Amino acid sequence: MEDNQNDPAFALEAVRKLVERDGVFAMVGSLADDPHAASWDYLNEKGVPDLLVSAGAERFGTDPEGHPWTFQMIPSYVTEATFYGQYISENLPGAKVGVLYESGPAGHDGLKGLKQALDPSKNEVVSEQMFELTALSIRSEVTNLKEAGADVVTIFTDPGFSSQAIKEAVRLGWHPQWILSYVNSDEMMYQFAPPEDVEGAITFQAFKLASMKDDPAIAEHWEIMKDYGGPQPSNFSVYAQLLGEVAVEILNRSCDNLTREGVVDATESIQNWHSELLLDEVNVNFSETDHTALQTGRMLRSTVENGKGKWEYFGPMMKFEAE
Repeated sequence: MEDNQNDPAFALEAVRKLVERDGVFAMVGSLADDPHAASWDYLNEKGVPDLLVSAGAERFGTDPEGHPWTFQMIPSYVTEATFYGQYISENLPGAKVGVLYESGPAGHDGLKGLKQALDPSKNEVVSEQMFELTALSIRSEVTNLKEAGADVVTIFTDPGFSSQAIKEAVRLGWHPQWILSYVNSDEMMYQFAPPEDVEGAITFQAFKLASMKDDPAIAEHWEIMKDYGGPQPSNFSVYAQLLGEVAVEILNRSCDNLTREGVVDATESIQNWHSELLLDEVNVNFSETDHTALQTGRMLRSTVENGKGKWEYFGPMMKFEAE
């Protein structure tokens, strides 16, 4: 295990060390878009299985011909944004749409998926506001969205910037319908912004939440984290356990051909595989032509109960169908 420090140069150096000095058989769960973009060409050139990448850029799961060794675990940003666009046009026809997005794959892919899915006869995008990840403030971008008359604002970024946008809108006395990228779906969001400000915001997820302690699989997750000295359980730790379970399934299927090629074949053989950590009707699927594991899920809405914020699932199962 190596820390890529969320830096492309460090990521490539770390991957080279793991492959050339440590002799790893495969990479599992590599994190973050830009760091992984710096190393996936290298891994594919070396023929090293690049399994269950934890980065949402669309390209990591849609290029099995050019990058046959890479498999993406999380839904792509295009996938989730497609769901948001469909939701807006189906449930908020006539609403003017604003988009606030970071200057990276999460932002650009998110904007792409949203605009592909919105029905232009029902909804108009009135403002697109991009910001740099190095920005200290996004006040001007939020003001521009308000002045454009946006009724619903979709945000493609992390909780830090999302909460800043929400709090700035409250300061302006503006209360649009917020739709937030799925990275915001953890209760950690309420550490950044007051629950009453986030109330009503919508996002998306594919697995059971860490807060669902009455569910046997989540209760077991809390016990695992306690027994092994892990941090406070969160959606991120639930996801990590799910990723580990899929990795074990891949290795189990590789037993008769424990080679790097065998691991790729085993991964591509996974169809309709289900973990108890996943929502009902959500399964892991790979194929020779599709290397993204999760492409279904449900919407979440932020609610407040006794002054405490929580995310609750609602609505039908959403299924992504590539164009």
